[in-house]
Amino acid sequence: MTNTHSFDVIIIGGSYSGLSAALSLGRSLRQVLIIDSGKPCNEQTPHSHNFLTHDGETPRSIASKAKEEVSKYETVQFYSGLAIHGEKTDSGFEITTETGEIFRTKKLIFATGVRDIMPEMEGISECWGISVIHCPYCHGYEVRGEKTGLLANGEIAYEFSKMVHHLTKDLTIFTNGKSTMTEEQSDQLKNKGIVIVETEIASLKHTQGQIEAVIFKDGTSLNLKALYAKLPFEQHSDIPEKMGCAFSPSGHIQVDVFQKTSIPGVFACGDNTTQMRSVSNAVAAGTFAGAMTNKELIDESF
Repeated sequence: MTNTHSFDVIIIGGSYSGLSAALSLGRSLRQVLIIDSGKPCNEQTPHSHNFLTHDGETPRSIASKAKEEVSKYETVQFYSGLAIHGEKTDSGFEITTETGEIFRTKKLIFATGVRDIMPEMEGISECWGISVIHCPYCHGYEVRGEKTGLLANGEIAYEFSKMVHHLTKDLTIFTNGKSTMTEEQSDQLKNKGIVIVETEIASLKHTQGQIEAVIFKDGTSLNLKALYAKLPFEQHSDIPEKMGCAFSPSGHIQVDVFQKTSIPGVFACGDNTTQMRSVSNAVAAGTFAGAMTNKELIDESF
């Protein structure tokens, strides 16, 4: 037996962008439901940076405080669980959870985030977000000047290495196989003192997530203090794709300047829409998505 409940807006995803959208909508007297499975991508990251008033705090503490603040609004409700299906109805949308509950809504916001796909490399999952890092703005200052690696290949390795080289001159690019950078790119990097290593990696030596060395398949190793990694990702939820949302070539949900997806009445915000993955950016996008959703509801009922 399923239960059915109706809301003005359902937000799928209860991390920074979802909570921010809920705060904007809850304060606008909208009946809001946040459906959250409780699996943020930065779960083991020890510190968050570049977010004013919260610089250096753990992502968990920021999210906990945010949920506490949003929970004070009677207009916002929380559902702990996994949304598995969504569909358009005559009056809006229906969302079904893993346990079979059905929730109806006039508008829908995807704040579902992304899931990083780890390579088959022993130790990388344990180090991810701690000493194997993705963003120089989030983590670069803490490892400035240190012996640093970059796990990437091709055009992204060349472009990203410029940013990392600005923070440390002791930089090695690990292509983990034959380099696909052009000869011109490789020569320019070498002229900057950047080393390119094509030997395949077997594992990362670490202590409680703090990387110590890269271990290669040929038995050799190289000591490191930090490793940037440009990893592939997938959408944390497949509902946007199943509902027909358009996606960008990079694999993100396509939104316009108002955070609207290609489906009328459906908005998206946070890491699932942009390559700029940061807490501050997610919060800003969530606030705007909430405001634009509220405006659309007002325009339709005025």
